[in-house]
Amino acid sequence: MAKPLVMQPKLPKTRHWRFHLDFEKIGWLVIDTPGASVNVLSTEAITELESLVVRFEDLIAGDELVGIVVMSGKKSGFIAGADVTEFDAMSDPAILPGALRRTHAVFERIEKLKAPVAACIDGFCLGGGLELALACHYRIAVASDKTRLGFPEVKLGLFPGFGGTGRSIKAAGPIAAMTAMLTGRAYVARAAKAMGLVDKLVPHRDNLRWEGRKAVLSRRRSKGAGFFARLPAMGPMRRISAQKMTARTAAKANRKHYPAPFALIDLFERRGDRPEAMIRGEIEPFVNLMGSDTAVNLRRLFFLSEGLKKQRARGADAPLIRRVHVVGAGVMGGDIAAWCASRGLDVTLQDLDEARIQPALIRAKKLFQKRLKKPVAVASAISRLRMDVAGAGIGRADVIIEAIVENLEIKRTLFADLEQQAGAHAILATNTSSIPLEKIATALKKPGRLIGLHFFNPVAQLPLVEVVRGEKNDDRAVAAGCSFALGIGKSPVVVKSAPGFLVNRVLMPYMIAAVARVENGESAELLDAGAVAFGMPMGPIELMDTVGLDIAKNVAEELGHPVPKESRLARLVAAGKLGRKTGEGFYTWQAGKVRKDAAPAFADLEGLGRDLVKPLVDEAELCVAEGIVASRDLADIGIILGTGFAPFLGGPLKARADGKA
Repeated sequence: MAKPLVMQPKLPKTRHWRFHLDFEKIGWLVIDTPGASVNVLSTEAITELESLVVRFEDLIAGDELVGIVVMSGKKSGFIAGADVTEFDAMSDPAILPGALRRTHAVFERIEKLKAPVAACIDGFCLGGGLELALACHYRIAVASDKTRLGFPEVKLGLFPGFGGTGRSIKAAGPIAAMTAMLTGRAYVARAAKAMGLVDKLVPHRDNLRWEGRKAVLSRRRSKGAGFFARLPAMGPMRRISAQKMTARTAAKANRKHYPAPFALIDLFERRGDRPEAMIRGEIEPFVNLMGSDTAVNLRRLFFLSEGLKKQRARGADAPLIRRVHVVGAGVMGGDIAAWCASRGLDVTLQDLDEARIQPALIRAKKLFQKRLKKPVAVASAISRLRMDVAGAGIGRADVIIEAIVENLEIKRTLFADLEQQAGAHAILATNTSSIPLEKIATALKKPGRLIGLHFFNPVAQLPLVEVVRGEKNDDRAVAAGCSFALGIGKSPVVVKSAPGFLVNRVLMPYMIAAVARVENGESAELLDAGAVAFGMPMGPIELMDTVGLDIAKNVAEELGHPVPKESRLARLVAAGKLGRKTGEGFYTWQAGKVRKDAAPAFADLEGLGRDLVKPLVDEAELCVAEGIVASRDLADIGIILGTGFAPFLGGPLKARADGKA
């Protein structure tokens, strides 16, 4: 028997939302941001939601609506968060407080609806999307690794501003909720359920509608955090909890550079025992943070990073990458091979004999265990990475990466051989850190095939890949290299083939100048402390030790920075004291950890750091002037991704333009 037709209620016209009332009087509210691959909560979307909620109140009062299920109309996920493209305009303190109060009011009305509201989550549910889900009465999620819930706002110099602070504490308790907000971590569905952010898991997205229906008809509501989970927010325990949070946060971030997590902790210490009060208290500090230099610069970096994703090849030019062959099983080559295997590619790793490859396989297994965790996934990745002394994988590979010794003649000989064996479709790439592409490509019949794919050590941690463009390369070859880098989860920045490319070129003057100051009697510990106070992840002397003094010396000389034989750097290299990898360099290292004396007192550490980075900033200016990168923006994002240069300053050139470097 056919189901009876249901008269649909008259609703406001909307672009971002669809609504359907079924024969059981369940309302199905679907968000589907027009013209976008992901859903976001724009000002328009929230205004439309407000008008819908007002209408829902009337329908519930008239017994025409028994409950609402909120879902996504996109396969990519639930909601990615607020619309970041509006943040600059919304940062105006004359506009933002009113917009936040209005959003708070909409979410509060959803929370107070007399009919149950269930959120059905598949894929990502982040930021404002999670805040909307928390305003619903019950949350159902697909138990898939693709389902991720979290508050990434701290990465943009903010904290949740749509009521997520108090509602997350109410749902998960103060420790779990504050950890989620302070770290910006995205949790898989099972972890989110264990925390209390999710109430019910289903095995597949096809189960969501059925569970959403049951949740509404059964009038299910989230239980919220239990008494013991709420204890750290009660009475004097809250101050103790806040102090511990502050100490842990201060160990990783400077309050002056990154004020958002500390502002959130301050808010928790004042109001964390009353979720509703914490929600009301969000607005003032959120407004202050939104307009801060840190937030402005981090937003800029977000858009620059997103722009890098548009560099992939398109259509017929887009390479299908399934197999990678890496020549050279040293630390860099072995780790590139392991990373590719961890990302699902079949990889063959070649070197002179199996004994040289074995250490790379041991390191790879540790990487798989750390990143993939599940035994089945680890075993699968191990099976994808194979020894290949004879080079049998060359002819089948879609990408061939050379990562051998920095010797021009050896590289030329290798590529002449690789060209003969490689398929016509294969990308030929070198991981050279300093040798111009054109010199290597002279051995090839088609020199335009060779591009640079310069990874950074440690490969698993540093996101940058410099895609090196030589004089003979066409746009297709470069775009193919960018596509490959993006496909393995890296951020490609196109650079011109020239000694040192971008990152090594700007790093060397910075490190060599610092070493010269040590040679002249200044304290290495003080110089490093100054660089860190400025905002660098580590100081230049510790960085030299970490890179390896032999490598730093070779690259310095390749880039025209001679190292005198009588210098301390040259003497350390001659003595085999190469830094972290040998246990001694400028510093002593134990179990991979640096051992330093205390830095002497200094009145203006940040000013010292600013003086130290001046050679880096000067060289970045030259790189743009010489066309090593196409723009100042690309120089900034490339140097941040490759060196860790203070993100809160927006990059070396943005910092100089702002008078801060």
